[in-house]
Amino acid sequence: MGSFTESLRLAWDMATRWDPALWQVVGLSLQVSGSATLIGAAMGLMGGAWLAVARFPGQRAVVVALNTLLALPSVVVGLVVYLMLSRTGPLGAWGVLFTPTAMVLAQTVLVVPVVTALTRQLVADAAHGNGEQLRSMGARPIGVAGLLLVHERWALLTVLLTAFGRAVSEVGAVMIVGGNIAGVTRVMTTTIALETSKGDLPLALGLGIVLLSVVALINLGIALLQWLQRDQDAAADRRPGAATATGGVGS
Repeated sequence: MGSFTESLRLAWDMATRWDPALWQVVGLSLQVSGSATLIGAAMGLMGGAWLAVARFPGQRAVVVALNTLLALPSVVVGLVVYLMLSRTGPLGAWGVLFTPTAMVLAQTVLVVPVVTALTRQLVADAAHGNGEQLRSMGARPIGVAGLLLVHERWALLTVLLTAFGRAVSEVGAVMIVGGNIAGVTRVMTTTIALETSKGDLPLALGLGIVLLSVVALINLGIALLQWLQRDQDAAADRRPGAATATGGVGS
């Protein structure tokens, strides 16, 4: 017990006194996972929304395959990306293996199915109430998808948080394609695994504290934004003009 409490005290000291080694790892982790989440959002948001409102043969099979990818092991993704980026692979000419770029690519592969699948479900639920009305007004599936995305924009923040959590907490893929090189490709999760195996528990615990704190702060920020939006919507509904406008439309 004494060893644990001492390690925890040292870890807290490292996190609060801005230890350069610790915060260099934290900065690279946020850069890699943040980039992967943004790329995954760009690829997955519209794709998931379109998949929720479009109708085509084999759509159910596509949804099943997409949901299956949610359980894709990170080590398998790391292996595939490694083979693609290796010297003999089809993308070997890029020369990005064992760099942060390779880590971003691997995490993006993990993030895209998460964003796509969760967005599809969110928009599909919203489409039950508004989708048919939009179609009756002549909106095409891509237009319906875009409008529903805008309508559910605050709920989508939770989707992005989930995707970021998937990226920042994984260890297998980035270790395979990044090589866990000190000062170059070492991120929080790989450093925790390495330092624990070496017996350097204070650094591992310090990074664990920072990792949980980062996710908690992002979650808190999203919750605050959603609360402010609900408060603004409620205030707008209470305005006298809103009730008059509603009455005018109904009449």
